Amino acid sequence: MTALWVDASAGASGDMLLGALVGAGVPLDVVRDAVDAVAPEPIALRVEQVRRGGLAATRVHVDVTDSSVHRTWHHVRELLGHGALEPRVRDLALTTFERLAVAEAAVHGTTPDEVHFHEVGALDAIADVVGVCAGFAHLGAEAVTVSPVAVGSGTVETAHGTLPVPPPAVAELLRGVPTHAGRVAMELCTPTGAALLTTLATSYGPQPAMTVDAIGIGAGGRDPDGHANVVRLFTGVPGGAAGAEGPLLLECNVDDLDPRVWPSVIAALLEAGASDAWLTPILMKKGRPAHTLSALVDGGRAADVRAAIFRQTTTIGLREQPLRKHALEREFVSVDVDGQTVSVKLARHQGTVVNAQPEFDDVARAAVALGRPVSDVLAAAAALARKFL
Repeated sequence: MTALWVDASAGASGDMLLGALVGAGVPLDVVRDAVDAVAPEPIALRVEQVRRGGLAATRVHVDVTDSSVHRTWHHVRELLGHGALEPRVRDLALTTFERLAVAEAAVHGTTPDEVHFHEVGALDAIADVVGVCAGFAHLGAEAVTVSPVAVGSGTVETAHGTLPVPPPAVAELLRGVPTHAGRVAMELCTPTGAALLTTLATSYGPQPAMTVDAIGIGAGGRDPDGHANVVRLFTGVPGGAAGAEGPLLLECNVDDLDPRVWPSVIAALLEAGASDAWLTPILMKKGRPAHTLSALVDGGRAADVRAAIFRQTTTIGLREQPLRKHALEREFVSVDVDGQTVSVKLARHQGTVVNAQPEFDDVARAAVALGRPVSDVLAAAAALARKFL
């Protein structure tokens, strides 16, 4: 399970959230593919590393051609409905734009279908909404906590003229959400940012207990003095440090991987930090033969092992459960087999040696050096190891 915390204490906008997602590791192609699937006109995305208030941050530029089209909620709904989007991305984007339409209709005394989005219906806003929804869907978070949102103060120029900050649509969107003015007299949260935050949030508050894997810092276009105009995005494993360090069992079922690849997969998981990894043959629905891939890992290395599983296999999901583990005390000694040193692993229970096993790699190496069968050298090493019992 992945947990996300969005730090909107300096405000939020669509492009700031895009930058935070890319900065946290979401591939730009994930965002670009979703935007291309719905864009009615050419839209290009490019990434720039910038500084905001002394902080290194990621800015995602949305480059569009000049367009005078003011699309209604009906038009945007058709774009999203007909685009080749993943179902989760489509649902999030539809919900976000519906929130915008309802809020605009409420403040202007009309119906959602009659709302002309103006700024938020422009091509860059469509790209922001769809791109952010694709990024959050890619991260697969079940819990998204959003900090109290800074909205700003003063006035802002809009298509409707000069409006107070927060603009009426933002105030409407953030009903019931913890907000504050922030430290500067400017618009800090845009309608697009407010709609995205309220769509994605499952709770509001300070950073929850979590082990952070990645941090993305997303920049807006403005760089005011004395104010870091950024959104921060933390991704990680939910729970406190003590729980995060305990042993975990990661598992997935795979039925479409070339079996010749499995040895390299196991090796990659061990290299990533798994204490053990193995395969179990299973039979899935419709009689398909498959394997369950299992890995034991300390919680502190779980993120690396998860990444290795997703990178090395074809699975698109993992099961994860905490375990209680009882391990015997261990130490290594050595025995001499006709001049060849073979390590022996000893295991103790309450101070008494209960197991003494020669290391097989050492046995195999000694067998080659001595020109003897491996089984012969193994039997000799095991006999010598019994003196430790």
